[in-house]
Amino acid sequence: MPQVRMVARNFMDMVASLPALKLDKLYENSFICEAILRSLPPLAKKYVLQLLYIDGPVTAKLLEEWVLPDGVSKHKVAIDRLIQLRVLSETLDRKKEATYRLNPTFQLNLQKHISHGGILPREPMPSNVTVRLPSLEDLDAYAVQQWECFLLHLINSAEAEKSTNISSSMMKVFQRCLLNQRDDREPPKLTESGFQFLLMDTSAQLWYIIREYISNSEDHGVDTADLIAFLLELSFHVTGEAYNVNTLTDVQRQIIKDLADLGLVKLQQGRKESWFIPTKLATNLSISLADSSSRKQGFVVVETNFRMYAYSTSKLHCEILRLFSRIEYQLPNLIVGAITKESLYKAFESGITSEQIISFLQQNAHPRVAEKIPTVPENVTDQIRLWESDLNRVEMDPAHLYDEFPSRDVFESACDFAREYGGLLWENSKKMRIVVKAEIYAQMKEFLRRQKE
Repeated sequence: MPQVRMVARNFMDMVASLPALKLDKLYENSFICEAILRSLPPLAKKYVLQLLYIDGPVTAKLLEEWVLPDGVSKHKVAIDRLIQLRVLSETLDRKKEATYRLNPTFQLNLQKHISHGGILPREPMPSNVTVRLPSLEDLDAYAVQQWECFLLHLINSAEAEKSTNISSSMMKVFQRCLLNQRDDREPPKLTESGFQFLLMDTSAQLWYIIREYISNSEDHGVDTADLIAFLLELSFHVTGEAYNVNTLTDVQRQIIKDLADLGLVKLQQGRKESWFIPTKLATNLSISLADSSSRKQGFVVVETNFRMYAYSTSKLHCEILRLFSRIEYQLPNLIVGAITKESLYKAFESGITSEQIISFLQQNAHPRVAEKIPTVPENVTDQIRLWESDLNRVEMDPAHLYDEFPSRDVFESACDFAREYGGLLWENSKKMRIVVKAEIYAQMKEFLRRQKE
């Protein structure tokens, strides 16, 4: 699968980008300090715990003595990560020898958390108050359904559930990067980045959405550090337990409503109280993508005759396949289609590349064909690439044609001038004609005027 640059690996990448003042404010929360500690590489965790009760600075030479000679590379990675998160500060003395010290705010609050433990701002509601709490299986099904409905709305699909109420402000945040609308009269179209987004697994998609949500938080009057702190606190809640909405601030209530649109929490209303129930999507927020070892189940089978069978009940899967193939019919658990020249041309014109399509088919291959090599027939992958190359054989560049030069010296001087500016596209020495890029038209006009003088 092609590398997608737009997704952050975890919250810690966002935390590292915060200004020092906001980061110190974030480290005042002991649960944030624990989340930071859990996210660190093993050697970095060792350094934090060994330095936790040391008040003074520690020299770089002493830290290097804590690892074996073959662990030098891991040592550098650990130190760099700690400095990025400003958990560790580095200073140089007059002899340019480095010393390290833990962030005082982080150190103090982590000490308290380890020594005395921590209490979340809210406790689960008693069972005699809450009624009809969903089972963990029902909660997982709800999260998947809500997430797919959100993605269907995101790509402006006609198959999206009309009853799903997703706030327009949230949709605008994500559509800004994933959809492109040239005219108000036309529906928005999926961009190349949008198709890359659909190729990601759920955990990667979630991180991209959360990152965009945090990046745009200040536009809605929400402090970035407060939002990150609340989201990380949410990851310490218990999946399936009910938490009182009245324990939240006004800003946090709005955040919870947005998270419910994404399937991270489920909102329920009782006779007197209302509560939210975290799903696995919410409680896994503080886990790095690198820690996610579960691979999604494949569902696509592609045959040598370009026929495609997708064993899925998901409307979202059908809409993704419709982007580059012709869907012929859909049964309750089977989507049948074909990869055609016309369907691929439509995908290429939208900015989708052949490599993205091939990677998607390979990554989502049904288990019966996933073990085969290749998982997608070679004649199919080769033809997809050939059909893409057909569209890229000719490139269009705005240009100007110059002929009827008064002399060969002027013609050759004009060729040299255009070549020097990198604007010469074609020349015919016999008929004294040249074609130059339109972008150097003004310079070419001034040069020819001087030649006449």
